[in-house]
Amino acid sequence: MDSAKTTRRTVLAGVAAAAAFGLGTGTAQAETKGPKIGILLYDGFSLLDPTGPAEVLARLPGATVTMIAQERGPVRTDTRDVAVLAERSVAEVHRLDVLLVPGAGNRGTVAAMENPVLLDWIRRIHRHTTWTTSVCTGSLILGAAGLLRERATTYWASADYLEKTFGVRYVPERYVQVGKVVTAAGVSAGIDLAFHLASLLAGEEIARGIQLAVEYDPQPPFDSGDAAAASPELKALALKLLAESQV
Repeated sequence: MDSAKTTRRTVLAGVAAAAAFGLGTGTAQAETKGPKIGILLYDGFSLLDPTGPAEVLARLPGATVTMIAQERGPVRTDTRDVAVLAERSVAEVHRLDVLLVPGAGNRGTVAAMENPVLLDWIRRIHRHTTWTTSVCTGSLILGAAGLLRERATTYWASADYLEKTFGVRYVPERYVQVGKVVTAAGVSAGIDLAFHLASLLAGEEIARGIQLAVEYDPQPPFDSGDAAAASPELKALALKLLAESQV
């Protein structure tokens, strides 16, 4: 088969698919209006917390997903092996439809909870969001900003801290919605949160389409991801592995 024809056919198929979803190309795409989604990065965040949801939410028709930090530039994860680029500083972002705050190890979470610049920005953005969300210990940062009410979820090992510090009930679910605040459990639960948000923002059919597009069909080789069913020994090992991998 002629490679040039194949390439042209592939490109045209992509354009047709974009048109079917009401998307354009070039300038037209840039002018498409859709949800403005901002993901806050800070030193020591856990890599999947922002990138898992970004993979899903960036597929929403017309959506823009922007990584934001206190200052523009690369922001390192809790292992320091990987950095993600923050394209905007908090001083440059004044309104978002969706805010997502990821979690981190102890060092990153505590530093963010004690950072008045980040907390003040989160409060200001929250005033106008449609949805304010968190993944993992990001809920503790929302708590430090005064945004948690009634109940929430977080990383399983932080459940007691969440309840005692912020006076909310810990719910051991993949995600918990209270008003416009949606909190997700640890790390991988951010992907489930993202599909929930996708359905709220664009409808269940679009969310289902994105789920198939990214082939999200979890079938892990081990049945050991539920803290409620884990032995004390496995919990201790999990926390040890996390602590040893974080810098």
